[in-house]
Amino acid sequence: MNAITPLLDPSILFFLVGIAAGLVGSNLEIPKPISRFITLFLLMAIGLKGGWALREAGLSLSMAEALLAAVAFSLLTPLVGYVFLTRVIDRFNAAAIAAAYGSVSAVTFITAIQFLESRHIDFGGYMAVALVLMESPAIIVAVMLASRLRQSGGAQPVSMKALLHEAFTDGAQFLLLGSLFVGYVSGEKGQMVMAPFSADLFKGMLAFFLLDMGMTVAANLGGLRRAPWAVLAYGIVAPFLHATLALFVAKYIGLSLGDALLLAVLAAGASYIAVPAVVRTAIPEANPSLYFGMALGLTFPFNVLVGIPLYYSMAQQIL
Repeated sequence: MNAITPLLDPSILFFLVGIAAGLVGSNLEIPKPISRFITLFLLMAIGLKGGWALREAGLSLSMAEALLAAVAFSLLTPLVGYVFLTRVIDRFNAAAIAAAYGSVSAVTFITAIQFLESRHIDFGGYMAVALVLMESPAIIVAVMLASRLRQSGGAQPVSMKALLHEAFTDGAQFLLLGSLFVGYVSGEKGQMVMAPFSADLFKGMLAFFLLDMGMTVAANLGGLRRAPWAVLAYGIVAPFLHATLALFVAKYIGLSLGDALLLAVLAAGASYIAVPAVVRTAIPEANPSLYFGMALGLTFPFNVLVGIPLYYSMAQQIL
């Protein structure tokens, strides 16, 4: 069976339908509790698939190297991004944007998995672990930068203990890791039992969720109108550069095509869920419409519509 062209994939088409609905002012709406449920559904399915794949493949040196590379990306990219962004925007907003672009987008990751599965390309279940490991370090780095700025200005820093607890016990991450554990322990029998949930319903749920994401993207485009052009350029150029570097790292440590693409997508992603939830409290000086609008209104559609197939083509050339 031939793979579907990315822009003709039903999930991507529903994403475009959602954007169109938002732009024309349609009253189409998905209630927030249902949207939240679908998010949890997709994360649980990904965690289960990762656990089953991890049990089948076993532990390896390349797996450990890939996870170390993932953590390194999430620590270094916010620092580099912060240095650049402080040249064009104030430091608190620079820290918040750096956190978003050093963290990951779970939905972009899920879309990339769908991309690979439609082409029957294998990938390692441990990449779901990389997704979890990459979400928090960038947030912690950004919060530490903001706290240092406050201390230099004589202001009271935000409690690091509370922020670390929130970052590491976030419900989405906890569910993903829990599902990974369940998949690993249950093995092949668990995979057979959960197949209607993790396989048959997955594509439809992803399409429904991307429809909702399309409407959310359209609603947040307005927050980008006053952003400096250099900051907007960062929202496209930085993900591309991060993905390119990740692909060369993947080649160096010998990752497969599927794992290399997922590492590139993780490196290129920008968080619009975990980061805003923490940064809104941790860095109140930053403008949420800027870092949230960039991640969701600019980088997410770029990665879903252009980035994933582009990174895949690059991976084929580099590996």
